[in-house]
Amino acid sequence: MTETAIKSTRMSAEWLRAPALAKVFAALSAGGAEARVVGGAVRNAMINRPVKDVDIATTALPAEVMRLAADAGLGAYPTGIDHGTVTVVAEKRSFEVTTLRRDVETDGRHAVVTFTNSWEEDAARRDFTINALYCSADGIVYDFVGGLDDLRQRRVRFIGDAEARIREDYLRILRFFRFSAEYGKGQLDPEGLAAANALKEGLSLLSAERVRAEMLKLLAALNAVDVVNAMEKSGILQLVVRTRLEPDRFARFVVIEAALGEPPDALARLAALAVNNPEDAAFLGRELRLSNAEAERLTSASAGDPGIAPETSEAIAQAALYRLGADAFARAVRLAWAQSGAPCTDPHWRARALLADRWKIPVMPFTGNDVLALGIQPGPKVGSILSAFERWWISENFPADAERQSRVLKELAREAVT
Repeated sequence: MTETAIKSTRMSAEWLRAPALAKVFAALSAGGAEARVVGGAVRNAMINRPVKDVDIATTALPAEVMRLAADAGLGAYPTGIDHGTVTVVAEKRSFEVTTLRRDVETDGRHAVVTFTNSWEEDAARRDFTINALYCSADGIVYDFVGGLDDLRQRRVRFIGDAEARIREDYLRILRFFRFSAEYGKGQLDPEGLAAANALKEGLSLLSAERVRAEMLKLLAALNAVDVVNAMEKSGILQLVVRTRLEPDRFARFVVIEAALGEPPDALARLAALAVNNPEDAAFLGRELRLSNAEAERLTSASAGDPGIAPETSEAIAQAALYRLGADAFARAVRLAWAQSGAPCTDPHWRARALLADRWKIPVMPFTGNDVLALGIQPGPKVGSILSAFERWWISENFPADAERQSRVLKELAREAVT
């Protein structure tokens, strides 16, 4: 390949002029090295999407990056030195600076790399054309693999032979679908889809943590519904999420989310797609190495509390909202709404889903100290009395009369010692 600068797409993004980034560029160029921003920052800037992390590729070797950063008074940490990555800190901002590389050996999960001074070789080892865009400090965008055209066409395409790229790292199957959901438009790239389908058994080599990260990003993406359908039809989704799949319910859930003006909730979407009972939630929690809090969110989404359905009274719904909490209640209502098949314009479901917006969850008026003040000795009876009071309070629709509350608590305390 011959290096070609696409000068017509010179960028003038504000982040490219940030003082912290300028210091890193200056430090590297002081030693005669060339450096360019690479990957997601360039891709997103070209389509006016938010830029979070700014990664830098350079011709300088890792040890040289460390020395040049130190000479410039910047922090430098060998966070991925074996693969050529040094984290450089300027003005409290971190930048991953990686030496240009080419692959020497791959096994479907890891790569052995060697360093190079060829930008074309570095581009050729990356996964998708839209991720192999480089931008110099003066804003010139370099494209060696047709990424700019693919970005304009909203096309996610492997660099080179799709099957060869997947064999280098089978996570690229999920990344193909995730990036298609985030950046693609229309039909998925046929070659990429065929390669992913042909090599899907390689997904079994991946760690649960890597699968989890890609799937949660995919489910929250703009075009998640179309991509999930494509994965389900190819049988790939079943290899990753091994519970009974409900893609139609998932699609309805996404529409309901949008109708309510809610941002995408990846875990709630996973529940809509693959959680049909608490056992499914527990299984996915183990399979995808979810945290306890994340697994609990899946479980709460499938809560069968009667107050979730709009056919029940508002008082019953308020009791459910109190028991579950606002987030879990809203998640459970949205999932039940999607399961019902009711349209996203249904006023009854909408009112139930937004109950927490118009009714503030009351705070339990008593604590253990209040029970102890009544002469009850420390021990299990304290908790039993509080639980009995709470059941009464909920059943009476949370009366706020303090005198009445105190009278009931005293009666329960007397009953507990007789």
